[in-house]
This record gives sequence, C-alpha cells and structure tokens, in this order.
Amino acid sequence: MPPTAVSFYQDERGDAPVVVWLEKLRRGDPVAYANCVAAIHRLATAGHELRRPTADYLRDKIYELRARRGRVNYRILYFHHGRNATVLAHALTQEDKVPDADIERAVQRRKQYEGNPKKHTYQETPGRA
Repeated sequence: MPPTAVSFYQDERGDAPVVVWLEKLRRGDPVAYANCVAAIHRLATAGHELRRPTADYLRDKIYELRARRGRVNYRILYFHHGRNATVLAHALTQEDKVPDADIERAVQRRKQYEGNPKKHTYQETPGRA
C-alpha cells in the first residue's frame, strides 16, 4: 500500500483542533508528544492497514490512533478520505473508552470535511500553529 497523506481538519475559523492539542502536549509533556507523533507516522506509513494496538475502528467511519505514556492514554480520532488520505479530526486524553460526545464531534467534523475538503484542510502558515 502506498504511503497515506495525513492532514489535519480545520474548522470554520481556520483552527485545527488536533494541531492545537499537539502543541499543548508538546509544551506539557514532550515524551507523550513524541509518542503521538510516532503514531501519526505509523498511520502515514500503513494507512488503512494500521491495526491494534496502534489503531482501532470506533464507529461511523471514525477510527482512533492510540499512543500511551505510563498510565495515560492519548487518542487522536481520524477518518479516511479516499484511498490514500487520512484526516486527523479530534484528540483527547482518556483513561478508558472514548466518550460518545468525542466520537460525535469527530463525525460532525468528517461530514463538514466531506462537504468541502479544501475549506476544512489545515494549511500551516507562518505565525500560525
């Protein structure tokens, strides 16, 4: 399978929730941040073929990318767009299962993205991150 293009969802204001979450994590726990970035790289390499324990299907075309540091679980919710594109839609820190409200937020972001991929794809610009 060819590499998967991984991008970040952005909302109507141009904010990318996963980018913001990762930046806060980088400042607060650089090791956890590195673990999450490594998981994103594995997703880019394996795409649709990535499985447990690194990734799992939740529901409504939403998957979770898993990273861990000690007893803390980090989850990045994502969806596939086409054969070789994946969009990171939502991120959270949790102890047990992913709450339904977080999955629903990712589902809504998927629907917005599918309605207008160009508008909802984060493009990094100088001074913004």
